[in-house]
Amino acid sequence: MVTQKPDKPVRLDLDNLPDAAFVRAAPLINSGVLPFSKATLWRLVKAGRFPKPAKLSDNITAWNVGAVRRWQASMLAAQVTSADEEGDNDL
Repeated sequence: MVTQKPDKPVRLDLDNLPDAAFVRAAPLINSGVLPFSKATLWRLVKAGRFPKPAKLSDNITAWNVGAVRRWQASMLAAQVTSADEEGDNDL
């Protein structure tokens, strides 16, 4: 049996998932939750700059939603801190 990939992007709403849920790479990337490619995702994981996934079975690797949310919050906080520091130079 051959399965076809959907024509439409996968829609993922992290706001409606509990922190304990798991999400695979394709929905994270294809839905726009992560602003980069699958290759970049794995590079960031390897570099320790993105949460490591859980191996749920031999063929299934997924990320914990709570860990992804914390990563997003830390990226936003770093961006806000950087913008605030740039604004301090204007004084």
